[in-house]
Amino acid sequence: MSTTANKIMSWEAGAEAARAWQAEGKKIVFTNGCFDIVHLGHIDYLEKARALGDTLVLGLNTDASVSTLKGPLRPVVNEYARARLMAALSFVDAVILFGEPTPLELIQTICPDILVKGDDYTVANIVGADFIVERGGAVITVPLVKGYSTTSLIEKIKNSY
Repeated sequence: MSTTANKIMSWEAGAEAARAWQAEGKKIVFTNGCFDIVHLGHIDYLEKARALGDTLVLGLNTDASVSTLKGPLRPVVNEYARARLMAALSFVDAVILFGEPTPLELIQTICPDILVKGDDYTVANIVGADFIVERGGAVITVPLVKGYSTTSLIEKIKNSY
């Protein structure tokens, strides 16, 4: 039996797994995010992303990159714990940490067939979209569950004290 930790991969191992999956004819879906405090919106989004292909590779922001994006009090949950939580989801096949300002280099390393983001993005402003389209892949936005975000959860907790 494999453990959830086995789904947490280096860039090299992720690229190797991706090539093997593609050699088997599997469609690889890629998405990325912070996934700080996991909530229904995350689960719904990732399930929808996975349904678009055969395997789901998740690029997970490192703690340093979350702090840069979200502010000095974030993340609430450290990168190892976030990676294990994401890896525990049956519909996530690989978790790869990245600390770069954008996931472009990771996307270029994995070469997924499908790039997914939430519908709060437009295809025109999704990092890596041009690369995926040039390779014959698809860039898709999926509907998000309204009313769920880590930032709003944190605000709700802060306001309850």
